[in-house]
Parts: sequence; structure tokens; C-alpha cells
Amino acid sequence: METELPHQAEHGGNSQTNSSDRTYTVEQILYDLFDVDAATLIERRHQGTTVDGLETGHVDMIVTGMVTSFSASQRVIQHAAQLGANVIIAHEGLFYSHQDQRDQLLDDPVYKQKLQLIEQTNMHIIRLHDAIHREERDEVMEGLLRRLEWCNQVVEETSTHTIVELPQAIQLDHLAAEIKQQLSATYIRLSGQVEQQCQRIGVLVGYRGSAALGLPLLSREDVDVLIVGEGPEWELPEYVRDAVEQGRAKALIMIGHAESELPGMQWLAERLASRYNSINVSYVANEPVFRLV
Repeated sequence: METELPHQAEHGGNSQTNSSDRTYTVEQILYDLFDVDAATLIERRHQGTTVDGLETGHVDMIVTGMVTSFSASQRVIQHAAQLGANVIIAHEGLFYSHQDQRDQLLDDPVYKQKLQLIEQTNMHIIRLHDAIHREERDEVMEGLLRRLEWCNQVVEETSTHTIVELPQAIQLDHLAAEIKQQLSATYIRLSGQVEQQCQRIGVLVGYRGSAALGLPLLSREDVDVLIVGEGPEWELPEYVRDAVEQGRAKALIMIGHAESELPGMQWLAERLASRYNSINVSYVANEPVFRLV
């Protein structure tokens, strides 16, 4: 399933033909990603219609290199600077909330040290969250399906979920182990009978593992197991608990919010690298935020 970047419109006189010596400004990257200028993005953020846009830096800066990542963490910023990049395209918020609420952190030492690092490295951080999810095909979902090698098994797609049908059924615990290995995850969680056979799988990335989005899938007779990033533990897990206690073959696998979306940001880096061949584009993975004890 080949797709293009979130938007392919050109801005500022660019042509579709790349050259090895072309330079780009931050504003040109913004326009290519969002199909609007920086001022429009700022207005939309103020209106609360999107969280996307330039979080730090100036639109007229020449891009020396780009990094994509799930989040622009302290380590990711440091790594980007070491690579010679001055632009990070991150999926999640820079300062610990979905909406930009940095005004509440002005005296916080963690916030101040991170801001100092951003200023010292002259890092320009772009948030790409809504646009990449709102494409005709959710590009974050696409990245996960590619990593799991399930693109050819897709039987249903909507703006929020995908259903895949495996060539043959697999036992639940074996399925979970394969997913863990393919994602290089530290751990994943599952609910259900480990010996349950699974063939039709519903997939929800990120924080879509809620009852509102998940129950319509799990309640279907043709869906054996639901794979989600994360969601409230008192919703879908409790549904699966009751279903199993009633003798029903239903299961849930929670792979983690970041683990479900990292592949999409890695795939984004690959597509950006092919588009901007005069700029070094790299993907920097975030370290797991939780550890088992």
C-alpha cells in the first residue's frame, strides 16, 4: 500500500524535481507537511482546531538536517544535534501535554533545562500529530501494519481502525510474542485465554483503545482479538474479562502508545529522505519510558 507524504504541495517556487544542492527553509517543510503556511498553522492552533505546527524556532531558518521521532525528548534533541540536524518532527507534544500548556511550567526545572537545550542546539521542533492521522489512510497505522508485515492482510479500513485477517489462525500467546519481537518491545500486555485461536484482528493505534472505539469491534463475531496502543484499563480489559468468564473467545493485546506509533514515524523518515535528497533525514527511536520490576 504505497502512499505519499501527508501533503505534497510545493511552496516558495519549489519544483517536484529534487537536486542534491537544494536548500529548504523550515517554512517550506511546514508547507509540504500541512499544505498551509506557518501563519495559518498558528491561527489554527490558537483556535484549538489542531495541535500541529512549529513548536520552537523560526520559519525562515535553513534546514541542515531532519529527525523524526515519537517525541522530542531530551535524548532525542541531543541525538539530533549530534547528527547535525536542526529540525525534529515529533508526533507527540513537546512539554508533557496534548495541548500546548507550557505556560504552567515556566518555573519548572525540567522544563527550563529542556528549553535551554533547545535554545543551545537551535532546534526547530515541528509537531505532526493531527495531519498524519487524518490522511485518507492513517499514516501512523500504515507504519505499524508495515512493521508487522500485515499490509496484504487488510480486509477493512476506516479513519480509526483496521481489520486484518491472517492466512491461518495463531494462538493468542504466540501472536503476542511475534508482535513483541517485531516491534522490539520491552513488554506487551494481553488479556484473554492464551490458547485462544486468533485470525481476524482489529487494530487501533495510539490512545484509541477506549470502549467507544474498541467495543464496536470486539463485540463483532468476526473479530477475535483487538490490538491497541493504550486506553482506560477499566473499559476494554473489563469487557474482555467478562467475555472470557462467560466462555467467549475474545482477547485484547495492549502494545503501548509509543510502541504502536513509533513505526509510523520511522516510515515517515524514510519517505522524507526520498523526497529531500539534499537533506540528511534520520529516525531516532525513543527509549522505552517504562521498565518492568
